[in-house]
Amino acid sequence: MAIEIKAPTFPESVADGTVATWHKKVGEAVKRDELIVDIETDKVVIEVLAEADGVLAEIVKNEGDTVLSNELLGKLSEGGAAAAAPAAASAAAAAPAAAAPAAAAGDDNILSPAARKLAEENGIDPNSLAGTGKGGRVTKEDVVAAVEAKKNAPAAAPAAKAAAPAAAAAPVFAAGDRVEKRVPMTRLRAKVAERLVEAQSSMAMLTTFNEVNMKPIMDLRNKYKDLFEKKHNGVRLGFMSFFVKAATEALKRFPGVNASIDGNDIVYHGYQDIGVAVSSDRGLVVPVLRNAEFMSLAEIENGIATFGKKAKDGKLSIEDMTGGTFTISNGGVFGSLLSTPIVNPPQTAILGMHKIQERPMAVNGQVVILPMMYLALSYDHRMIDGKEAVSFLVTMKDLLEDPARLLLDV
Repeated sequence: MAIEIKAPTFPESVADGTVATWHKKVGEAVKRDELIVDIETDKVVIEVLAEADGVLAEIVKNEGDTVLSNELLGKLSEGGAAAAAPAAASAAAAAPAAAAPAAAAGDDNILSPAARKLAEENGIDPNSLAGTGKGGRVTKEDVVAAVEAKKNAPAAAPAAKAAAPAAAAAPVFAAGDRVEKRVPMTRLRAKVAERLVEAQSSMAMLTTFNEVNMKPIMDLRNKYKDLFEKKHNGVRLGFMSFFVKAATEALKRFPGVNASIDGNDIVYHGYQDIGVAVSSDRGLVVPVLRNAEFMSLAEIENGIATFGKKAKDGKLSIEDMTGGTFTISNGGVFGSLLSTPIVNPPQTAILGMHKIQERPMAVNGQVVILPMMYLALSYDHRMIDGKEAVSFLVTMKDLLEDPARLLLDV
């Protein structure tokens, strides 16, 4: 009996996807719930799993092909895996030496996308790894362990380096080379490019700047971080939760900054869904904290940590990154001192955080060295006027420089 392998049902915000990787070849055995193919959308990579044991009978959509929601990707012959097993065992008994390479090749077919990428980046041969995941699947943790083992084996390091595959994310060319390599954009990068151009061409975008003295928050964090972590079961107190909390309060006072434009209509949102930019192997992604106005500092920190882990593991869902009424991006973690973030449509504003840097500041007629951070608010001038934008940013500055105001609602 043939079972159709179909693309998943995409939400309305995702028009289509691209076949990224087939993890099985036609004629290969497949186990129930084993990864068969990855579908890359402009938001996430979706894993398509086998519905039953069998053999991959046909591939309808090849790698690189565009697929729509629920479109046919291929066909699986149910029960083929069970029938193929005795033959495989017989072949192994007759020619054990020939069976070994086939088994090694099979290991490579059951790497998760995150594990595969990590192995490539670190020059690890996937065929040399023993998978500890379900069905012998090589997990990211298996690759991490192999990387650590490689680091602790200095004698083998030169050989491993020489054997590292050339398929890196960015090609490396020798000095003096005049070669070129053309690779297609990932859907995520292409979508980011499309949205950035859309924002620049369709918005009257301006940016206003201010700076915030981080000393009060840093002092508060240093005083209570250990108690906070103990009280909230290992959740660490960072800076982002203060910025999210301050943003939700400022958005209540200036609802236009939390609004969006739909044609000739202005849509005011009675909730604050805050998008927080996090780094992943595929680039910068923006998962959303729903109803952040009701979240405590601990809940915000836990939510961001969870998103960060899911991003590294390639497990962010489309729902995680859909929506959002306001975005916060922290370029400071990469060393950015000042930038002009670009608004993510249909939102009308985005806050940019930057590097904390000690600078001489005039305080009550005295020069004092303080840890300062530049803040940038980019906004759509069609919706938000300059006074509202500046007032919003000043409100955030006031709340951050006196964190007690967040608790007292003043």
